[in-house]
Amino acid sequence: MPRDAASGAIVTLHGGSELNHRPARPWQLAVLRMHPLLRVAAAAAPPDTLLGRVRYRHRGWNDGDPADDALRALDELRRLAGDVPTVLVGHSMGGRAALRAASHPLVRGVLALAPWCPPEDSARHLTGVRLVVLHGDRDRVTPPAESADHVRRARQAGASAGLVTVQGGDHAMIRRMGDWHRATAGIVAEMLGADPDTEGLTARACAADGAVHL
Repeated sequence: MPRDAASGAIVTLHGGSELNHRPARPWQLAVLRMHPLLRVAAAAAPPDTLLGRVRYRHRGWNDGDPADDALRALDELRRLAGDVPTVLVGHSMGGRAALRAASHPLVRGVLALAPWCPPEDSARHLTGVRLVVLHGDRDRVTPPAESADHVRRARQAGASAGLVTVQGGDHAMIRRMGDWHRATAGIVAEMLGADPDTEGLTARACAADGAVHL
């Protein structure tokens, strides 16, 4: 696609584990879980939107390997397509990688799904980024409270940030799957839209003092 033909890009980042140096493979469940999310987001986005998936070298976070891989992927996207506004969609460890990679100049927004948000991770680099965290209140893998704290710190840093709670939602996004998919499609479409005043889920979440419940 010619670089002047794309109005935006969606890039997904899948989950993984804390420490694992085994090679990442395309048939891993964590990778496959992102395929329907990318499809629904693409269907709601403008037709000229570029689609991409970050390929990790390793299955684990290790010392920030997935975030480094994401930054390299964004550099490659910029080389191929120019300064195309990009939304990152990351789940679990991929959410952490997306939040870290939001420092890249292409990134307009981040949708973090049940992200791993340890308190030691900084949010200061999120100034000017649109961030929505979607987290199930029955998540037993990544704490929803840490997501809420990261959103609060992102707002303090100058991000337009909000939290959406999926009531009854789990970490694997299986419970209320249709709602996870619909919310993903709507949020990504809003982040890529030309109208910043769209009164959708993103706008409501970023304006709310606490979480918006889904």
